[in-house]
Amino acid sequence: PANRSNSMGNSGSKGLEDELFNLKFAAKQLVRESKKTEKEMHTEKEKVKKAMMEGRTEIAQIHASNAIMHKNNSVNYLRMSSRIDAVAGKLNAAIKMNKVTGSMAQITKTMGKVLQTMDLGKIQLTMDKFEQVQAITRALS
Repeated sequence: PANRSNSMGNSGSKGLEDELFNLKFAAKQLVRESKKTEKEMHTEKEKVKKAMMEGRTEIAQIHASNAIMHKNNSVNYLRMSSRIDAVAGKLNAAIKMNKVTGSMAQITKTMGKVLQTMDLGKIQLTMDKFEQVQAITRALS
């Protein structure tokens, strides 16, 4: 990653797409960690029940404290996963908008050249492309 270009060309977009992948992957890892921690919480709850039935209240309190800690950790993992998902969504929208902006610039250049030729067929095709990109832009915003 140290040799990544900072230009606004394909390499910049590719770098953003890599980061998007990394964000989605991290969010999934946090969800998995949350599930794992929740299982540990249920194990601790079972230990609480067993200790209470045996009359060992101090041990039950320790296990209950552990269960609460695991539950809090599970919720925190899910909260962080949600925040990362939100950032990934915003980054995804930015990537799409960047692609649309590039398409719009290319079509505008083409439109200038086509207008000079006054070929109605080419002008119509270029205008259709322009309208498609505009529709995509409206959908993204």
